[in-house]
Amino acid sequence: MLNFKTALVIGAGPGISASLTRLLTAAGVNVAMAARNVDKLGDLVKETGARAFPIVDAADPFSVEQLFDEVDEAIGAPDIVVYNASARAHGPLAELNPADVHRALDITAFGGFLAVHHAARRMVDQGHGAILLTGASASIKGFPQSAAFAMGKFALRGLAQSAARELGPKGIHVAHFIIDGGVRKVGASDQNDGLLTPDAIAQTYLDVLKQPRDAWSQEVDLRPWAEKF
Repeated sequence: MLNFKTALVIGAGPGISASLTRLLTAAGVNVAMAARNVDKLGDLVKETGARAFPIVDAADPFSVEQLFDEVDEAIGAPDIVVYNASARAHGPLAELNPADVHRALDITAFGGFLAVHHAARRMVDQGHGAILLTGASASIKGFPQSAAFAMGKFALRGLAQSAARELGPKGIHVAHFIIDGGVRKVGASDQNDGLLTPDAIAQTYLDVLKQPRDAWSQEVDLRPWAEKF
């Protein structure tokens, strides 16, 4: 049983976020999903009863503050906040557009800070809550032509560690999930079981939310059985 009532998933889409929304709503949690394009969430809203909220820019302080205020009014202050948003600027270092790199860092790292900031403002006084941050292979391994993504994900991991040490003693569970492998796209063939599935990833998120506070995970590393370390 989950000891949570409301959740906000930022960067919602058809993959991990959709799977997590299904599990949370099935467990009786009121879920708000935030995305730039809420039209793509229409079927999921009908299926789960979750609410969809547009967010203009996950890296814009005003947009994020407005989102949290709207969620507060609609379903109550979230006691679970999940940050799934990220951005990439792929290419050789010598050819990258600095503005694109700046944007990738803003969304992946600064946007994560904004989510944690507003979550903490609501959870600290209650002495209860959970903040889940979605990482990637790039959280611990920088790959060629993927420097911007690695920079953002490394920063998000640092944020998670700092937030966990600060907020854990205040009753707020902060966990970072390293999704170390390819994730199967919705509707793709299931014959390649060398990929992680969104449902399996979401189940791990749910399991972490059920952990007693005397054995909290701060970081969970997920990979399919066939993934190379």
